[in-house]
Amino acid sequence: MKILVTGAAGQLGHDVIKLFGENNELSVIGLDRQQLDVTSVEDCEAILNSVRPDVIIHCAAYTAVDQAEKEEDLAYSVNAFGARNLAVVAEKIGAKICYISTDYVFDGTKNVPYKEYDRKEPINVYGHSKHAGEELVSSLSSRYFIVRTSWVYGSHGHNFVKTMLKLALEKGQLKVVDDQFGSPTYTKDLAKFLLALIKTEQFGIYHATNTGSCSWFEFAKAIMEEKKLNVSVEPCSSKEYPRPAPRPAYSVMDHQAIRSNRLEDLRPWRDALKEFLCELGSL
Repeated sequence: MKILVTGAAGQLGHDVIKLFGENNELSVIGLDRQQLDVTSVEDCEAILNSVRPDVIIHCAAYTAVDQAEKEEDLAYSVNAFGARNLAVVAEKIGAKICYISTDYVFDGTKNVPYKEYDRKEPINVYGHSKHAGEELVSSLSSRYFIVRTSWVYGSHGHNFVKTMLKLALEKGQLKVVDDQFGSPTYTKDLAKFLLALIKTEQFGIYHATNTGSCSWFEFAKAIMEEKKLNVSVEPCSSKEYPRPAPRPAYSVMDHQAIRSNRLEDLRPWRDALKEFLCELGSL
């Protein structure tokens, strides 16, 4: 099976390529933004027709949530129309396409986990652009997976875990919002799920995060506890740290599609965090 991975230089793309590359049954081609400009119809057609992948895992994305409020056209160009370009060619060559999406397609007003087909009402430009990407992929491809995830971290690139560790060493104390809830997700575990998913014909929308949920404050506390750092972590409200783009207050997602399709769910978030911190310490 030949796999093409976009966004190869990103957190998730890096771990997808690493994991898939260890499987002798797979031929993996990873492309970064210099090698494949997903916003270019010509680029997508030329490269996909040349490579002829069986599966496209579309990890490339515009993820600067706050900056997207000022760069709406760019966010849509990458997240919506880039996905469209790949979906159109994927359909022509008979390839499966897996579009990585986000919990930010929801408004966060529920207090129970969102199911895959709940109403989508994004509250920021980034979420709207990813929602548009979902709509385009699902309408233009007959062999698609949409995988929504959240609060992603991994060994490659910048993320919340690394930021908290850096600030802990620099400041010795932290203030973290306690009124936003979600599910931290380790890229290594998400990549493992994607590998199992793309081997199937069980197309549709999936929620894939490490299981369980917490606030950003609880996440930060867990990081300090696992690293055994004597750092003060204090809770605060989102209003104390206003951002250009509003965030959903509650974006925990239910994994109904994983259960219904009898796929293996991701492990609890705290177990994943513990392993990640051990691996990070050995790098």
